[in-house]
Formats: sequence, C-alpha cells, structure tokens
Amino acid sequence: MTTAIIGVGNIGTAVARHLVGGDESVIVAAKDAEHADALALQLGSRARAASVEEAITGADVVVFALWLDAIKEVIAKDARLLDDKVVVDPSNPLGFDAAGQMTRTLPDDTSAGSIVASLLPAGAHYVKAFGTLSAEALAGNANREPQRAVLFYATDDDEAATTVERLIRAAGFEPRRRNMRYERLAAA
Repeated sequence: MTTAIIGVGNIGTAVARHLVGGDESVIVAAKDAEHADALALQLGSRARAASVEEAITGADVVVFALWLDAIKEVIAKDARLLDDKVVVDPSNPLGFDAAGQMTRTLPDDTSAGSIVASLLPAGAHYVKAFGTLSAEALAGNANREPQRAVLFYATDDDEAATTVERLIRAAGFEPRRRNMRYERLAAA
C-alpha cells in the first residue's frame, strides 16, 4: 500500500516520517515542489516526491495534511482522482485572527469533516485521523514505551477504518475508533 501525503508542513512531515519508519511507502507532494523533494530525499528509499495529481494517482490512501481552505481547493481540482481511495483528513477548523491568535474558522454547528466529506466523490472512503494531537505531539510521541500513545480516528466506513488503523499502528500509535457519520452538506 502506498500513501500520498499532500502537504509537507508540520503534520505532513511527521506523518511521512512515522509511516516510513513503520516500513510504509509514501509519496509526498506540496505546492512548493522543492520542499517535497527535500523531504523525500531525507526519508530515503520508501519515499518519493511528486506533483499533487501524480501523488493522488499513485497512491491507495491520500492524507490531506493541509489547512481546510487548501484541502477544499485541492479537492475541487482533483476530486475525480479520489474515487475509491481512502481519504484521511487531519484538518481542524482553525486559523489565525489579525492579532495572531488561533480562532475557529467555521460556525459551531459546522465541522471540517462535514465540509471535506461533502466535496469527495461518492466512492471515496473518508476518515478523520492524525488531527487529534498537535503537530509537536504527533512528531514526538510515536512508539512510546511501555504503552503507545492513543491516536483517535473517526469514520463510519469500514474500509477506511481498517486502512487507517494499519497506518496509525505503522506510525507508532495505538488506534481508537469513534464512529462518526459525516453528513454530506448540500452545495451552497
């Protein structure tokens, strides 16, 4: 199985490192191809860099390690490529206000998961994962002993659940499932 990681910021880099460390193959892609190339080179033979479209096409699983607005842009452009793929969404509805303070970017009754799920083709297998820990905690808490750190995920799709549990374990965490149904929002 090959996992595409779209975005090589703090979350994407941590997930890529952990998966390669767990003997998984990854394809990394970013708006800035030089960053993706540099990360793939650091990660070694189990990683390669590609364009976003090539990464999605060449993978079984796609992790969108991007801010929510960027995920919406990528899916709008490449949704057709996501059919029958497991789509992993670590995003949270967060941004920064004019004072640099972190703030929620969506109304309280709207989840990032509902928005992302509504943009995917019907055949995509959606799961929220790798977003319950901060980037720093995700990077530094894999393979803890004597007991692995728990990483929660949420889905109502059994194929997505089986796949993401494997990836969470490969990344050095203990998976815990929360059944969530991400209603597809009506197009505005």
